[in-house]
Order: sequence, then C-alpha cells, then structure tokens
Amino acid sequence: MSAPPPKSSQLDPAWEVPAHIAIIMDGNGRWARQRNLPRLAGHRAGTENLRRVIRACAEFGVRYLTIYAFSTENWARPREEVEGLMEIMREFIDRELDELDAEGVQIRHVGKLEGVRPELQAKVREAIERTRGNQRLVLNVAFNYGGRDEIVRAVRLIVQEGIPAEEITEETIADRLYTAGVPDPDLVIRTSGEVRTSNFLLWQSAYAEWYFTPVFWPDFGREHLLEAIADYNRRERRFGRVLDPDE
Repeated sequence: MSAPPPKSSQLDPAWEVPAHIAIIMDGNGRWARQRNLPRLAGHRAGTENLRRVIRACAEFGVRYLTIYAFSTENWARPREEVEGLMEIMREFIDRELDELDAEGVQIRHVGKLEGVRPELQAKVREAIERTRGNQRLVLNVAFNYGGRDEIVRAVRLIVQEGIPAEEITEETIADRLYTAGVPDPDLVIRTSGEVRTSNFLLWQSAYAEWYFTPVFWPDFGREHLLEAIADYNRRERRFGRVLDPDE
C-alpha cells in the first residue's frame, strides 16, 4: 500500500511545523505477510525505519516525537512475538544510542518498566540518563504504555497525595501523567490504514489533528511525513472555539 506522493520533497518555508508529533507505528505484521516473512521481520523493518523518521523530524524542526512502541495490551500476543519485540528493543538501544546522542536526541520513556526483564530496564534507564541534556529533539518512547492505565495511575497519585476533590483541575491530572512537562501533540499519525486511537495518548490527544495513511510503517518515509505535515497545514485548529463568528 502507498499514499500519493507529496507535491514537494522539501518542507515549505510557509508551513507551520507541529512542535509535537506522535505516531502509532502500525502495519509491521501485514508488511511482513505481504512478503511471506515472519512477523518479527516486519517489526525489525519497522525499527530500521524509525531511524529515518527521527532524522526527518529533527531536520524539519519538530521538537517532540512520541512513538507507540509497545502497548500494555501487547503482552497478550504470542510469547515468541513478545520476547522478540523485547529483543528488538534491546538491539535498537545498543545500535542507535551513540548516534542519537551525537545528534542531540533526548530519549524519554513513557509507560511502565514493571514486567520488563531487568537487563532491558537497565538499558532503557541508561539511554534516558545518557541523553538527558540533549535538546535538539525529545524522543518519547511509549513502551509498556496504555492511555487508560496512565490516567488510572494519575488518579491514584492524586488520591495518595490527599488532594481534595474540589482542588483537582485538568492541570492536576496532566502534571501526573507520564508526559508531564511535555506539550500535548499537535499531530498524531497512524500508519497502515487503521482508523482508531488504540489507547494511545487518550488525554493528551484531545485536540490533536489526526492523520491516517494506508502506508505500512516500514514504508513510511520522509516524503510521507512531509505529506502529513502538509495536510496538517490545511487544517484549521479551533480547539472548540468559533474563529469567525460570522461563519
């Protein structure tokens, strides 16, 4: 599957570049099936593709990129696939950390590390600590993450802190999400043609623009990211307001 190519291979200087882009990287398994390959081959191809999308975001001036790497629901997949995904995550950190650090990418983890094998937990923490001072692009890796689980966690923290009900505001909850301190996404992209949120950034994406493309994630490249940004610039973001009362 492929989407129509963008009209230009370059970023239009007149475009507003989303400060925060979030991506549901979907379609790895179907990409592999089309090529008579095992599903894990599709996941590996998707991880390889992540490198070029990160570079493109940095080139275009995106400040925050959040990727949906592994959901809390993904534990229900076959054991072989889950173990393979964990190994791919480990390999990605080993292979890419030096270059991401050199290119000024700050890595953050969004989600829980509970249940993840200790050696992978250690590598995630190492990547976070090593890149903590980088400022060019913040890469939020949603790993062992679920939107509902995140909100439940925030509510539990509020209860534990003894905050009276009448003092709870949207900011109270937002400050206790994994993404505290990060601006909400302006644009959420989902690849593979599926049209659903899949428990991703439920709170944060309330007013995001959504972009759905039939392209499978391993094939989603710089040109497709450009088209998503072009489409974003054709939208009129209202945030619930009426911008022109006469319309």
